[in-house]
Amino acid sequence: MRYGNSVTYQLKWYLTTIHWFITILGIYYICFMETSTKSNKVHIGRKISRIREIRGIKQDFLAIELGVSQQTISKIEQSEEVDDAMLEKIAKVLGVTKEAIHQFSDDAVINYFNTFNDNSFNNGAYNAFNCNFNPIEKLMEALDANKELYERLLASEREKIELLKNK
Repeated sequence: MRYGNSVTYQLKWYLTTIHWFITILGIYYICFMETSTKSNKVHIGRKISRIREIRGIKQDFLAIELGVSQQTISKIEQSEEVDDAMLEKIAKVLGVTKEAIHQFSDDAVINYFNTFNDNSFNNGAYNAFNCNFNPIEKLMEALDANKELYERLLASEREKIELLKNK
């Protein structure tokens, strides 16, 4: 009986080892082999799509502006290459240059927003939190104004009731 458990243990160990070996081999393939087999072509359609999304423009609007169908825009965004005349028209509608589309990268956009500084906040220690008024006082003023308005409305309604009773 003891011999059977030892064989089972060894079999499980071999299977686990093989499993890890296959996993490591798969990771190696994804990291090194797949990147070397990918083409180095730029995918202009994907760049157009990303710029369009960042600008908040829908495919329908772009299609109307270019005088084509939405399906045509979808095909353009799926294609790796776009002819220069169409690319120039698309760039004009997107509000960028043709060169900007060629040079666009998601990393550059992320770096731009990561390094973006709003100087109105950085002009001093917590300058944005230094109020020139007390917010609670403003809230109380608004509350008093609402009370006054409610009391005038109530008085007006009472006058109406009195007029109806006298008739």
